Amino acid sequence: MDRERLIALLDWHARGELSRDELVEALAVAPFVELGDARVDTHRALRVGFPEVVLGAGKTVDQLARIALVLAEAGGNVLITRIAPEVAAELRSELPQLEILGIPRLAILRQAPVQPRGRGSIAVVSAGTSDVPVAEEAAAVAELFGNKVERVYDAGVAGLHRLLGSLDVVRRASVVIAVAGMEGALASVVGGLVSAPVIAVPTSVGYGASLGGVAALLAMLNSCAANVTVVNIDNGFGAAYVASLINRA
Repeated sequence: MDRERLIALLDWHARGELSRDELVEALAVAPFVELGDARVDTHRALRVGFPEVVLGAGKTVDQLARIALVLAEAGGNVLITRIAPEVAAELRSELPQLEILGIPRLAILRQAPVQPRGRGSIAVVSAGTSDVPVAEEAAAVAELFGNKVERVYDAGVAGLHRLLGSLDVVRRASVVIAVAGMEGALASVVGGLVSAPVIAVPTSVGYGASLGGVAALLAMLNSCAANVTVVNIDNGFGAAYVASLINRA
């Protein structure tokens, strides 16, 4: 249930196309559907603007299928993040219409056209090719949330000319998502080149002393660029969510 769906239900009722009992039944699932091992928040989009997104990690195929079906009944698109390839393959046998995006580890059940909601573009910039899975999670989620996304990949500070070669793309964005592992310097460099908010995403890419992304996380948290803020390690989804809120028309 989102604002558009609620308005449509009320309009149908006002025109006599939906009875009072049918309207009440349509609203009866508020605020969640009880599945025993999950409580599916069917009215989240009505409250915060985006529907509940399902974390795939740690859930069985049966759990994911049941949760997805409840969300699908609301009529919108269903997004599952962090889904392992073998789980995605099994889940698709349960939900044949499910779209699997292997690199960002996403599964999408598309039921409604994506409505453009951004006032500008979101630029997703990755330091290296190894950071692309996290960058693609951010980019794909931002697109599903109605944003125009422009990708600038493999533009790390070890070859600054690569970033400068796409500076026009980065500078015209309303929000920039900077994705980097290793020492995480990309976010500070981008922050010094643009006037837009920069959401830094540290990745777990790097050698031993990178500590699974902790080094990049700490570097980004200590950035001297005042327009940089930081999400958790490998959290492309979280970056896309916040960027979408900032970019709302």
